[in-house]
Amino acid sequence: MNTNLTTLPNGLRIVTERMPGLGSAAVGLWINAGGRHERADQNGIAHFLEHMAFKGTPTRSALKIAEEIEDVGGYINAYTSREMTAYYARVLEADVPLALDVISDIVLNPLFEEKEIEVERHVILQEIGQALDTPDDIIFDWLQEAAFPDQAMGRTILGPAERVSAFGKTDLRRFVAEHYGPDRMILAAAGAVDHDQIVKLAEATFGHLRPVGEPAPEPARWQGAERREEKDLEQVHFAMGFAGPGYRHPDLYTAQIYSTAMGGGMSSRLFQKIREERGLCYSIYAQAGSYDETGMITIYAGTSAAEIGELCHLTMDELKRATEDMTEAEVARARAQLKAGLVMGLESPTSRTERLARYTAIWGRVPRLEETVEKIEAVTTAGVRDFAARMVEGTAALALYGPVTGAPHLERLRERLAA
Repeated sequence: MNTNLTTLPNGLRIVTERMPGLGSAAVGLWINAGGRHERADQNGIAHFLEHMAFKGTPTRSALKIAEEIEDVGGYINAYTSREMTAYYARVLEADVPLALDVISDIVLNPLFEEKEIEVERHVILQEIGQALDTPDDIIFDWLQEAAFPDQAMGRTILGPAERVSAFGKTDLRRFVAEHYGPDRMILAAAGAVDHDQIVKLAEATFGHLRPVGEPAPEPARWQGAERREEKDLEQVHFAMGFAGPGYRHPDLYTAQIYSTAMGGGMSSRLFQKIREERGLCYSIYAQAGSYDETGMITIYAGTSAAEIGELCHLTMDELKRATEDMTEAEVARARAQLKAGLVMGLESPTSRTERLARYTAIWGRVPRLEETVEKIEAVTTAGVRDFAARMVEGTAALALYGPVTGAPHLERLRERLAA
């Protein structure tokens, strides 16, 4: 694969990768402006802005934005995370200039019409309500809040309804002025793409923009706490988090291998012990997530009110046991899963474009696949055990939702880990 990176004088980075044999491409704009870049009074505005970008520009109505991409058989979408907002499209090779033109138009020229703001406000309030009605969705927002209380990193991406209800055109324009500068943007494309063509188009479209600077967001401070929400549901939803490594930390791949071995598939420890042997739940898994300077190892499960205590205790026992008897075979299997997932993801232009943008944001370059594989291969069983021991000795966060009366409190779970 051929990766190219060009930085314009105003700071815009353009990274592409041509994938031979493909007749389509993915192209997108990643902006270093997510939930953690919001002040408390702005909570939810990055996501609101993402919605409003699709509501019309001086030359395109909301319908025309969708039609222009779908008329050529493509699709366009966006998302907001805690650290970035992304706008991206998938089209055939001949339509890459069109996709770039539409994406740049909705990002640089949104109208923010009052009527459309009110319509989209209602849509987002419905989205917030839907999230609250989806226990295995909202539980992770509550876990994030418990891990990073009273911090930008701990606030929900959707924002509270009362904030969303108050945002107006001035708020949206202020956030754009503060964060949507070329020095905070990465234009990424993969598939049937020509780097020089995309650079030329980017120079014409973004070259006139002025940098806005890269103010550091509020540092994330892992603290750990507990949130319990009683509700008459069929199951108790359990989510527990432990402090994990950030993107650049040397333990990054150790954490990923550990979480995969513990709960990354049907052969994992938690799945085998708690679902297969005991039948205590339908779904249980572990995952490692990372941010700029911190991260989280998350364990999730759902079970009945009568069995939540046993599930929690068995989970703590498995976490503790892994510090001593994690096997070479388990680590080798997790390594293989990680490498296979990486390679399979690279077969998709959309996934590859995401990788280009994220790696460029993190390291200022795109590491070779072989370099990443070498780091995965370098993780040892002893290293995984050591990571597991340090993790369980650290501070944890807990979120519970449903009939939680019989669920152990965080303090009791910590005591079981320490015993």
